[in-house]
Amino acid sequence: MRVVATAGHVDHGKSTLVRALTGMEPDRWAEERRRGMTIDLGFAWTTLPALSEPVAFVDVPGHERFVTQMLAGVGPVPATMFVVAADSGWMPQSTEHLDALDALGVRDGLLVVTRSDLADPELARDEALEHLSESSLGRLPAVCVSGATGAGLPELRAALSDLVSGLPVPDLDADVRLWVDRAFTVRGAGTVVTGTLGAGTIRVGDELALGSRTVTVRGIQALGESVDPVRAVARVALNLRGVGLDEVGRGDALTTPGRWLRGDVVDVRVGPPRGASAAVELPKQVMLHVGSAAVAARVRPLSRPGAPDDPSGVTRTVRLTLREPLPLRPGDHALLRDPGAHRVLGGVTVLDVRPPALRRRGAAVARAGELAGTEGVPDAAGELARRRLMRRDDLVALGAEVPADVPAAGGWLVDPGHLPVLARRLVEAVVAHGEAQPLEAGLPAKAAARALELPDPRLLDLVLAEPGASSLTAAGGRVRRRDAGGLPDAVQAAVAAVRADLADAPFAAPEAYRLAELGLRTRELGAAVTAGALLKVGDGIYLAPDALDVAVARLADLPSPFTLSEARQALGTTRRVAVPLLEHLARQGRTRRDDEGRHVLR
Repeated sequence: MRVVATAGHVDHGKSTLVRALTGMEPDRWAEERRRGMTIDLGFAWTTLPALSEPVAFVDVPGHERFVTQMLAGVGPVPATMFVVAADSGWMPQSTEHLDALDALGVRDGLLVVTRSDLADPELARDEALEHLSESSLGRLPAVCVSGATGAGLPELRAALSDLVSGLPVPDLDADVRLWVDRAFTVRGAGTVVTGTLGAGTIRVGDELALGSRTVTVRGIQALGESVDPVRAVARVALNLRGVGLDEVGRGDALTTPGRWLRGDVVDVRVGPPRGASAAVELPKQVMLHVGSAAVAARVRPLSRPGAPDDPSGVTRTVRLTLREPLPLRPGDHALLRDPGAHRVLGGVTVLDVRPPALRRRGAAVARAGELAGTEGVPDAAGELARRRLMRRDDLVALGAEVPADVPAAGGWLVDPGHLPVLARRLVEAVVAHGEAQPLEAGLPAKAAARALELPDPRLLDLVLAEPGASSLTAAGGRVRRRDAGGLPDAVQAAVAAVRADLADAPFAAPEAYRLAELGLRTRELGAAVTAGALLKVGDGIYLAPDALDVAVARLADLPSPFTLSEARQALGTTRRVAVPLLEHLARQGRTRRDDEGRHVLR
């Protein structure tokens, strides 16, 4: 189907017109009918000539007190039927409705002049067309009708057919985001929500995200009939399983799970209100209207009119902190409104839904300059270039396609242009660590990841593969220079002395005084062990690196099983060395103990 929303001043005949077109009553509530005015959103539908699909109407209230309801109806709908009464002409709410449509960037519509039987409609038509031409709607086709007499209705139906035939074709494979404009319960069925499906397809049994939880679609209705599936664009009613009426309402959104980012801080570009030649000064507190949602937001300006990022002085780049998180994407259109002054402040284009924190002096201005070149279109290369590092799932949730050649590891993506920078920083970090800690055999991988502000150490492999990091190598959980000489000269000389002592008696581990005499303290010994120059088999027991193989070869000559005393004699050492040495061999799985505590070579 196609969906069109009404717009216009209160009591200009919007509901009467919908009733005449469809034969249905759009005003659902008894209070609306009693007062003769639309208070909440109404819905009706009909079939138009030369169209194979029906057209649904979202009938919005025109009274100034119900602008929020009006915006909830217009927000998700691609086209409008703007209504002006011939006997009243252009009125205050006509202006506010047009300001809202202009701010939302609505470009498709039709002007309908009602009550043509009560006054000459041409004056009202010409005046309305002049106002409309100054908005995003431009010069619209116009039809003059009378809901009371039926005059002009055939021409209106034909004009509506032309309007909806020219609307953009929806993307049926798009991720679903259904803004809820009404929620209620049906006896025996449970919770039902309605909304305008602007893109995508919904099927019975689908799971949809509602905030942080998941709900299941147990039934679908469109135009009063059960359907499966339902495809955009459509007015739909979803019967949901797993959610109570008190848990869902107008302004909530049902989305494809894992495909949308919900955030309460967004960077946006604010255009001037219709007719303004310069950006308006925004109050600190505003209402953000997007889809059917109306959320209070706090404004933090990022740019100043006339600044280098906006030389025209027409737009503003601001950061909005929302009272509630919303599922948004770059490129979304919304509007800001000052509810106290009853005025539209401007249209909004969402630029970033996961913006960086602004902690440093001058960060806001720098951020505005960074955003100056983006038009709010989801773009993988652009998003990565700005963020440098990004989760794959987050990029997908922004609506961007992930290129196959983007460097990735551990579920993270890296901007290819950022890798050379990381490689240079890694080389600097390794060199600095080597100078500060000459006894360590390289920079630990976790420390290297922290130095580069990498969220996952596995990303180090991508950095090490860069030509700028070719002077580095990784082994044993550490990153070091390929030409690193290993241990300092003094330590190498001391280790050589120990190795000389062990040459003739490989299991005569040097005593503590001998190690101290050579200058081998805890740090030096640890470095020698890490470098593979010595083998530690127990506290204070250091042997040559090949001591285990030599020990196994000597123990193999003993009858099996053998005792600790027999092993000690075969190795030519003391109990101080033999006990930790045999325990070390057992931990490595090269020996085992029998039931009597004797040792057996594996």
